[in-house]
Amino acid sequence: LGREEHILARFRWLLDRTIPACRIRCHGNYHLQQILCREKEFTVIDFEGEPRRSLGERRLKRSPLHDVASMLRSFDYAARRTLTDRLGGGAAARTRDRSAVLSWARFWRGWVCASFLREYVDVARREQLVPPDPDVFIPLLDVYLLERAIYELGYELEERPEWTEIPLLAIMELLNARSDRDHSRGRSSRRADRAHERKR
Repeated sequence: LGREEHILARFRWLLDRTIPACRIRCHGNYHLQQILCREKEFTVIDFEGEPRRSLGERRLKRSPLHDVASMLRSFDYAARRTLTDRLGGGAAARTRDRSAVLSWARFWRGWVCASFLREYVDVARREQLVPPDPDVFIPLLDVYLLERAIYELGYELEERPEWTEIPLLAIMELLNARSDRDHSRGRSSRRADRAHERKR
């Protein structure tokens, strides 16, 4: 709740500009449980969209990054739920093992998300489905990730309160990651300005 203004500012970024990419019919509820795997074949199922959203919302055309964000969030759920199950012993075991297991969970999530995103973007950019400019692509994906995490938080509060930590941590990570990137970009910009001044 204390970061509400930061969240609203993130969404205002999207509303205040034209995004140079197409909108398409999306799956709307794209996550690992919607993927059937048999040997090397994958089948996507359940194209009716998110059942908690109205039919009007489900019919809206969106950036394909809407579905991409949903799958990335699903990878995060897989990692965090595995972490919780692994640390299902006593309090002492959870405290002792949490750091090591958390590192592996983050590594797996980062590797799988990066691999998925790299393969998807390689095709999507060729088809002009996503913005080619990283300064647009990255914040747009961040917005969809944040939207999905907030949606998940509402769902967990109503259906599975014991799981609320997962979307809450995701929201905080997304906000902090953006702050870190903005800070780094600001440092880089200041260094460039100083270098320019020295040349003059």
